[in-house]
Amino acid sequence: MERNSSSDEADEFIHRKERNAPTSPSSFHFRPLTSRITSNFNFPFQKRYLFAILPLFAILLYYVIPDSHSLFSLSSVNLNLRHHQPEESQLRALYLLRQQQLGLLHALNSTSQTPTLKSLLSNQIFLNSQIQQLLLSPYTPATSLYFRNASCGTVDENLRERRTIEWRPKANKFLVAVCVSGQMSNHLMCLQKHMFFAALLNRILVIPSSKVDYEYERVLDVEHMNKCIGGKVKAVISFQEFSSMRKNGKHAGKFMCYFSLPRPCCLDEEHLRKLKSLGLLSTNRPATVWDEDARKPRTRSVEEVVSRFSREEKEDVLAIGDVLYGDVEEEWVTQAGGPLAHRCKTLIQPNRLIFLTAQRFIQTFLGRNFLALHFRRHDFLNFCNGKKPSCFYPIPQAADCILRMVERANAPLIYLSTDAAESEIRLLQSLLVREGRHVPLVKRPPRNSAEKWDSLLYRHHIEGDPQVEAMLDKTICAMSSVFIGASGSTFTQDIRRLRKDWGSASLCDEYLCHGEEPNVVAEME
Repeated sequence: MERNSSSDEADEFIHRKERNAPTSPSSFHFRPLTSRITSNFNFPFQKRYLFAILPLFAILLYYVIPDSHSLFSLSSVNLNLRHHQPEESQLRALYLLRQQQLGLLHALNSTSQTPTLKSLLSNQIFLNSQIQQLLLSPYTPATSLYFRNASCGTVDENLRERRTIEWRPKANKFLVAVCVSGQMSNHLMCLQKHMFFAALLNRILVIPSSKVDYEYERVLDVEHMNKCIGGKVKAVISFQEFSSMRKNGKHAGKFMCYFSLPRPCCLDEEHLRKLKSLGLLSTNRPATVWDEDARKPRTRSVEEVVSRFSREEKEDVLAIGDVLYGDVEEEWVTQAGGPLAHRCKTLIQPNRLIFLTAQRFIQTFLGRNFLALHFRRHDFLNFCNGKKPSCFYPIPQAADCILRMVERANAPLIYLSTDAAESEIRLLQSLLVREGRHVPLVKRPPRNSAEKWDSLLYRHHIEGDPQVEAMLDKTICAMSSVFIGASGSTFTQDIRRLRKDWGSASLCDEYLCHGEEPNVVAEME
């Protein structure tokens, strides 16, 4: 059975925003220190970091560059002793480096800085870690164990300062989500925005019917959403539950498209017929909310949205589609934990069966410390080459980038989520060599009755479902120590969202070959 769970992502909209998008807090591009200092230490606020960094180089010069006189006067006995036991002064230097590293990590997590300064701080943390390893290199591995991996700590998302809105749905007011653009990851992002709209309008969110969309209940924990929101009225219900609540069996209300162009709601004739059969569309064409193009969305405020939809307050049932491209308080909506007040880490997460299966797979094959890679290929060649710069990298260049991340994360193996052909995977594996041995690429194997890690899926008859497989891949990646994603992929974006919300995002998380351009790009047709 093939398990190319990330191949179904259309990723139709990420390229619109990524060209000018700011760097994510958990993604860093390391450039030479000299160029960063000259271009970024023009402000008094930033100069204090320079004073914190300078002692690091003094320690490096003192302990790493040997004094020539003492070097040649050492006896062989002293050399052997030093090989096995660090001097007190070296231990003191390691302690000071460790304290400096903790201070830099605190500054990185707690101070409001520009992306450039964040990258500089992260660069110094990595350099600090390298100096520690260099000082410890003559000694036993046990001595250096405590100092390893410190540069890839988790990101402090500061959830206590999260900006939120209460969701208090009225028992007789419904918002039916309509999501048709792209594949499952796009639909999940669309659903997240519908949640925000439902909270703003004090309506119950109705999950799309499986007759026109995916079976969300197979991959998402809907009950978890309601427990997290709390309240007397359920905030999220299935379409089947919604149908049973409408006594006359009709869902008559108002169907509105968020955009008018290039096609209202991105609906084709087949989708229009299905929506009519569900009683959600009483006219030939739905009304439009804004007279604008989804390819060039205008940024809207909460006040604008509430004011516009207040005209529809008399409607018990309001269906809106497709809000995937809607740009409403983007920074607020995408913050760690989301924009809604709740008692959990995240609202939209895998159902319990998928979550437990991911844990069992990690316990069976990966262990605690592993790097996860979403290696998007397949139709990504044409998609990426339509962007400038392209995001499709030759296998050897990709392997170099991955090895650098493996070195930083000190990860013994890589979990691979990919739609790549076996020929590409074999070449990539052959090039991933570190310290004389191959870094294993681990994929989920086909079903084997002797293995029990996936027995929950098998017993509940959801094994082999493409969307379940995709969500399982996402969940495993979200639980990794460090994650390398594919720029422009909504599959990657959803993994990064989970990592942020769960608190597993690492300072070393990056897009593949972040900051580099492919060393060769084919011409367009």
